Amino acid sequence: MDITPLSPGFAGDVTGIDLTRPLTAPQVAAIEGGMDRFAILVFHDQHFDDDTQLAFSRNFGQLEVSSGGEMAKPEDRRLKLEMADISNLDRNSQLRAADDRVRLNALGNRLWHSDASFRAVPAKYSLLSARIVPGAGGNTEFADMRAAYDALDQATKTEIEDLVTEHSNAYSREIIGFPKEDYGTHNQDKLRPVRHRLVRTHPVTGRKSLYLSAHIGTIVGWPVPEARAFIRDLTEHATQPRFVHAHRWRPWDLVIWDNRTTMHRARRYNDLREVRDMRRSTIRGDAMTAPQQEAA
Repeated sequence: MDITPLSPGFAGDVTGIDLTRPLTAPQVAAIEGGMDRFAILVFHDQHFDDDTQLAFSRNFGQLEVSSGGEMAKPEDRRLKLEMADISNLDRNSQLRAADDRVRLNALGNRLWHSDASFRAVPAKYSLLSARIVPGAGGNTEFADMRAAYDALDQATKTEIEDLVTEHSNAYSREIIGFPKEDYGTHNQDKLRPVRHRLVRTHPVTGRKSLYLSAHIGTIVGWPVPEARAFIRDLTEHATQPRFVHAHRWRPWDLVIWDNRTTMHRARRYNDLREVRDMRRSTIRGDAMTAPQQEAA
């Protein structure tokens, strides 16, 4: 297995391995070592089906149940609960209409975020498989939160060292126009804010990184307007071009990223005319990053 660095240096292009077959322990360790170094690994020509993707994903930890699957009615799901449906298709694999509520909610993926930061134990890795890609657009951009932290001045590093933020899926969807009530009373518990440290330390490398996401609604102890303005400033800093890698998808690409040290966002494409069928499995993290509120 060989890894070639991709600009600006925190993504790696991997060759020499077939992920659809059972892996040896040294192969799994090599992938984890690559993730610790790069934070994003790109694998081409990996012809997964859902079962082989889930089997490969289990090499890295416990699978998460997708939040979209949890909040959808069983009769509306297209994929298994462990597989996040990152597509513009309905249960019958037809393109969703312009006013389809699921389509509109999914537009939140175009905001900079970290997967599952709205959970008390946030996600470790995300593994996204490209089954069908549009002819233009639909790229995914990634931002290196380690490099963004390193580039902060010392006064800001000192100020943010012990700050704790509150995350909820409702905050990010509020940005694109969804009131919390639109999720229904049966989903309100899943929208309850959870707390995370704004600065995280990688358990293997010891590097510090910013833990930012569109799911952040406030900083504990701060007035909400001040907190949101400050988080916006940090996000603008962290998503400068020098910290960003853009992946242009090809069919059967698999990209793995570390949610502890990166943010990402999907880019616009003609989702009313072209199919984009992407399927994500997600590895649950190991622990909370901060003590939770009693109600959370």
